[in-house]
Amino acid sequence: MPVRPRGWWFDAALLGGLVALTVALARGHLLALDVQVADWVDANRPAPLYWTLRVLNYLGQGGQVLMSTSILLAALVAWRRRSVRPVLVIVVAFVVTFVTIGPLKVWLDRAAPHFAGPDREILFNPAADGPLAMSYPSGHVANALAWYAVIALLLSALLRSFDRPPLSPRAYAALRVLPPAIVFVTTTYLAFHWITDSVAGLLLGLILARVLTRIPWDAIPLPHLPNGIDRPAGLDRPAAPGEWAVRPRRLRASRA
Repeated sequence: MPVRPRGWWFDAALLGGLVALTVALARGHLLALDVQVADWVDANRPAPLYWTLRVLNYLGQGGQVLMSTSILLAALVAWRRRSVRPVLVIVVAFVVTFVTIGPLKVWLDRAAPHFAGPDREILFNPAADGPLAMSYPSGHVANALAWYAVIALLLSALLRSFDRPPLSPRAYAALRVLPPAIVFVTTTYLAFHWITDSVAGLLLGLILARVLTRIPWDAIPLPHLPNGIDRPAGLDRPAAPGEWAVRPRRLRASRA
């Protein structure tokens, strides 16, 4: 399915940016900026603002919010469409995020800003251990970008299953952009991550979201399954203006 900007050149640019940022940090660049930002936000965070940001930061909680919401939406679409394809979306999204974000965090071994041990800001820190280790890249930001792409896709499919128009392109874009942007700001301002952690999470998350968005979920060849549960489930891009008016009839036919 189409993504914007079109083509793989943008994905290559994102990957190049992630590699360049990682190499720069490994060579000691930008570490002073990270420390300055983390120390400044720690000194300029009144209690009411802290709790507001803490609540908003839950928008990026993978297991508690993102996956739970995605699984619920996928279950509803699968039930409404009597199709296994929404479950496939969850499985692929989980695998894609699991084999990228976690291994990178373990390999790069960076402590979080509030780590009390030595050399808290460097990559490949042998002293980094415990819950304040594995800070780079930010899993909150990367997961938010990937899973809100999934949520937007499933929510549009659910609306179609009720013969309603899917998310408009503007609403679709807002759902994919605003929550990750909030997570980026709150994660950095709460000093859960260095600012370069959040930037790296942004670059990685955009790559993952674009990969997931490209997959033609309704056209993936599946073996013939009992009761036709391999049927399409309306898992395509947001409709252009006026396009949704004919889409429900096509999807009703696919459910028959």
